[in-house]
Formats: sequence, structure tokens, C-alpha cells
Amino acid sequence: MSNHVLVIEDLKFDSEVLKAELPVLVYFWADWCGPCRLMSPFMEAIATTYSDRLKVVKMAIDPNPITVKSYKVEGVPALKLFKAGEVVKSHEGAIPKRKIIDWLEASLSA
Repeated sequence: MSNHVLVIEDLKFDSEVLKAELPVLVYFWADWCGPCRLMSPFMEAIATTYSDRLKVVKMAIDPNPITVKSYKVEGVPALKLFKAGEVVKSHEGAIPKRKIIDWLEASLSA
């Protein structure tokens, strides 16, 4: 991932997601997950396209059990959109890039 997608761990979740000024899209993934590998390029494209109004972070589920448990991530890939420290929208499972964009547009304009 480039510098547009920030890779974080449990210890950085509070400062990078919950206290962020911009909305934050958290992409939960696992290296053993095939659909996650398919979605990773989408996350990079979204991070680049929306860099002025959205922060995108990537979090591996296996080494970060605290956040995974706290936010009830049960399957990967998973997306959770945070605004002002709260989850406002979430999705589990692979999703096409166009649907992610539609999902984000509806949420960011609300």
C-alpha cells in the first residue's frame, strides 16, 4: 500500500481513527484472505481519490484482537466507516469498487 493508506495496529486505533478530524474508512483484512487481496487495490484507489475528505486505514485482524473484538469484526474483508469516533456504516464481505464508491458517497454527503 502506498502512503495514502495508513497501516495501523491496536495501539494506534484511538489516535488514528477515533480522534481523527476527517471521517475514517477502516479496512479490516487478513493476509490469508483471498477476497481481501482482491479488495486491497480498491482501498488504495479510494484513499487517493478521497484523500481530501476521507482517511483510509488498513488493519490486519490476526495481530489486532482488541480492536477486532471491540468492533465485532466477524468476517473479512470488512469495512467500517467512522465519523467523530463512531461507526456510522459497516460492511463485511467482498464488495465491488463501484459499490464501495456509492456506499461512501451516500455516507460522506450525509
